[in-house]
Formats: sequence, structure tokens, C-alpha cells
Amino acid sequence: MTEQIVLDIIREGLFTVILVAMPPLLIGLLAGLIMAVFQTVTSIQEPTLAFIPKILAVLLALIAFGPFMITQLTQYFTDLAENFNYFIHPVF
Repeated sequence: MTEQIVLDIIREGLFTVILVAMPPLLIGLLAGLIMAVFQTVTSIQEPTLAFIPKILAVLLALIAFGPFMITQLTQYFTDLAENFNYFIHPVF
């Protein structure tokens, strides 16, 4: 296994992790931002108020984007398993 192959595997893995984690994180961030604006406008400074909407938003994002996330992870691991022999004994 060459250094380039290892770097390619790591790069693809990191890209897959970012692609899979992005939807729930962005929706949680958006829900937190909306709750922060709401708290600022209404002058309610309760830190636990934003907790439940963020949890619900992330849960809904996981439900909505779950099939996409599973597909991406499955594709990455399938590609990794299919090329396992090449990673051990690369053809030059």
C-alpha cells in the first residue's frame, strides 16, 4: 500500500463524514439561530428554551436525510471492501 493510496482513502473518508454530518448540523445550526433571534427579540434569556427545538430539528433532519446518509456510508464502505485486494497488493 503506497502513501498515495492511504491519503486517497483518508480523503474519501473525511469527505464522506463531512457529507453525511452536514445536513443535521446545518439544520441544528439554523434552528439555534432562529431561536437566538426569537430570544433576542422577545428578551427571553432562558438557555434551556432553545434546547428542545434544536433537538427536534436535528431529529427531523435525521429522519429526512437518513436514507441519503445511509446510502453515502454504504457506498463508501462498499467501495472500500471492493478495492481491498488492490489496497493490499497494488498493481503498478
